[in-house]
Amino acid sequence: MVPLTLLALAACERAAKPAAHPAAPVAAAPTNDSASRALRPTILFIGTSLTAGLGLDPGQSYPDVIARKLDSLGENYEVVNAGVSGETSADARHRLDWLLKRPAGVIVLETGANDGLRGLDVDSMRANLVAIIDTIRVRQPQAKILLVGMEALPNMSKRYADRFRAAFPAVAKETHVAFLPFLLAGVAGVDTLNQGDGIHPNVRGAELVAAHVMPALLPLLGPAKER
Repeated sequence: MVPLTLLALAACERAAKPAAHPAAPVAAAPTNDSASRALRPTILFIGTSLTAGLGLDPGQSYPDVIARKLDSLGENYEVVNAGVSGETSADARHRLDWLLKRPAGVIVLETGANDGLRGLDVDSMRANLVAIIDTIRVRQPQAKILLVGMEALPNMSKRYADRFRAAFPAVAKETHVAFLPFLLAGVAGVDTLNQGDGIHPNVRGAELVAAHVMPALLPLLGPAKER
């Protein structure tokens, strides 16, 4: 069994290189279905390979599972998965202009794991997280934000791991955003819930991650009568 903290930080690094920014969508003739989707409010997931669903088939990432859960609940939201494998918090900050071209009602922010894996400066990561949230607030003041916490590698020293862990709730408190501690709670370190690399959740693991995120996400959608 892989240590829980090892999984938490290594999870986003396994892709060979950070992916390039996705190409801009090609315009297509409008259809009734596409027009309907365009009118739906968006939930944007910004993240690493954990969000992208590295190693899973299309439609199996945890944001995809959440999209199906929302549909089953009658929630009319368009889920956009903007996960990029290997991305650091600085990388996420640098691609915000592209990410925020489309208005979102809710933004789930999962980044920083690769900072910890590489032993990058915790204060710099924290500054990046604050800057990302501040930029979202300026560009899309209507968007509600859910910050997802991560864990650091134990071999980075206990002091580093403690500072890393503490940075996420501190940012959430400073910026007044919703906070979910540790995305992989209940999944990291469990062999049967992860792929052969012992790092990325398998299909069942992704389902459990989605179930962990849903209670933190639903309140951001507002009272049912307003949705």
